Amino acid sequence: MTEFEKYIQRYLDLVPSEHWIEEMKMASDETLQIYESLSEEQSNFAYAEGKWSLKTLLQHLIDTEKVFAYRALRFSRKDQSLVSGFDEEAWADNSYADSRTLKSLIKEFKLTRKLSVKFFKNLPEEALQLIGIVNGNDIKVETIGKLTVGHNIHHLNIIKQRYLPNL
Repeated sequence: MTEFEKYIQRYLDLVPSEHWIEEMKMASDETLQIYESLSEEQSNFAYAEGKWSLKTLLQHLIDTEKVFAYRALRFSRKDQSLVSGFDEEAWADNSYADSRTLKSLIKEFKLTRKLSVKFFKNLPEEALQLIGIVNGNDIKVETIGKLTVGHNIHHLNIIKQRYLPNL
């Protein structure tokens, strides 16, 4: 197993069932339930020095989902151009999430997830099995969809373990 495969497997292992599009909806519901229960002040909380605020974490989920969807769109359209990665820390540092309202971030997350669900749900099986290259690594369109779910669940776990107990 390559380092890339090991890296993504940790997210894929978090997807509770083979019905990953339904899991995508459920992870969204759980994320929204948490964020919609927060006050504006609570959304600025970071559990340690140098860690992201809850707002920045939500923006990270939004940004990552958009990147994943873009990759899946390209590969599902048989675009074989090489796709590079992105520096999540640099993106978070430049996201301006902490200057936004929690309400605006929640709205963007809802829209982003709705688009992802529609996109993946409407792809035929043939398109889901297409492969593209990210950072020199092959990845199926379907795997990108599953990563969207696993990545969301990964961060939900962090929120529950490190943020919520301190609020």
